[in-house]
Amino acid sequence: MTHFLGNHQNKLDAKGRVSIPASFRNALKANSKDGSAAVGVPLVLRPSHKYACIEGWPEKEFAGLARPLQQYDDYSDEHDDFAITLYADAFELETDKEGRIVLPAELANHAGLSESVLFMGVGKRFEIWEPEAAARRRALARERTANARLTLRMTEP
Repeated sequence: MTHFLGNHQNKLDAKGRVSIPASFRNALKANSKDGSAAVGVPLVLRPSHKYACIEGWPEKEFAGLARPLQQYDDYSDEHDDFAITLYADAFELETDKEGRIVLPAELANHAGLSESVLFMGVGKRFEIWEPEAAARRRALARERTANARLTLRMTEP
């Protein structure tokens, strides 16, 4: 699996278009349902339910995100609440031939985006942030990781 790595700042044009960083487009292609995307690269965008940012998911990973819903009865409140949180404000998009997407206005508003956006890699997904908010989020993550003395153990691939 290809991961989303790093931070990339891009301009958001007056029509709401933004270029997805090339490395992120490559990761999306590698994680697409058929492993390729000849014209556009498919992805799912949704508002984060934790932060003022937009989550970007490859199709396969987004499908995997929904699998835990199967543990709930189809018409239970828990199932319905999780399903609404996951699906109701999500958008299936495809990049144009230049690797751009049009950010839906409701998602751009959720993330407080204006002229510049920051794409932040977070492993199996990426996030789209207002640049200063992204810097604060990264600082908070490093601080909490250090304070909790969190470490990762290496495992064999």
